[in-house]
Amino acid sequence: MSKNIIFNLFRWLTIGIIIINLIAYMDLAESKNISSPQEIRALVELAKNAWIDRDADALAQLFTPDAQIIVPGQRWQGQAKIRTEVAKFARLYTDVQITIHRTIVDGNQAAVEWHYEDTETATGKRSQADDAIVIEVNNGRISYWREYFDTSSK
Repeated sequence: MSKNIIFNLFRWLTIGIIIINLIAYMDLAESKNISSPQEIRALVELAKNAWIDRDADALAQLFTPDAQIIVPGQRWQGQAKIRTEVAKFARLYTDVQITIHRTIVDGNQAAVEWHYEDTETATGKRSQADDAIVIEVNNGRISYWREYFDTSSK
């Protein structure tokens, strides 16, 4: 074999190894965006505790800067809006109780069923709802939270 052929073979082999390493690095970087089921369950638990404590700052910090919370009739976009709306809620409601019944995790998404209760401060009226929540997590924070309430079933 001539030196030229060996040099070309070596050059293409080197380029191939570089390409394979780049692909592997990209896959590894992408996989770092995936939270483990335990991390997602921990986020759900932290969110539950922040709601119970009516802690707007703690709850907002669990979300990405551009996250959204969607509840029937409302959409809160971004951490600042989430913080503002939860602070408003904290002024209007007290004695929040939440019981998580089920959390199902699939990749970066989760579905949560919980029972929710609160008391309206102005009237003393106690409300309760069974709630299903769909969550998406990116880079260890919640980027999407959508709730579906059932206030009629007991």
